[in-house]
Amino acid sequence: MIFRKKIEVPCTVEIENTFDSLHAHVDLGDVEIGPGDEVIVHDAPTMVPRGERRVFQRRATIQRASLFDRLFAKGEGYLELTELYEVGFEGK
Repeated sequence: MIFRKKIEVPCTVEIENTFDSLHAHVDLGDVEIGPGDEVIVHDAPTMVPRGERRVFQRRATIQRASLFDRLFAKGEGYLELTELYEVGFEGK
């Protein structure tokens, strides 16, 4: 956990560009992603024609965060959350 580790896995990329929905999802299967981990989808499609939904099979590289990176990501996430409290719930 001290050093970063790379894992290559198959993934499914779903892109939908319809009147009802505009989204893209990546499914990595049973692989769990933790704080600070990075995922790179190789040869990822960027768009589909209007009115269509397409599913692609690709490969993804997961770079696991080191112990320091994981702790840093958790701390940074906590600080971002407290910033939302300050901005979002101020009474006037």
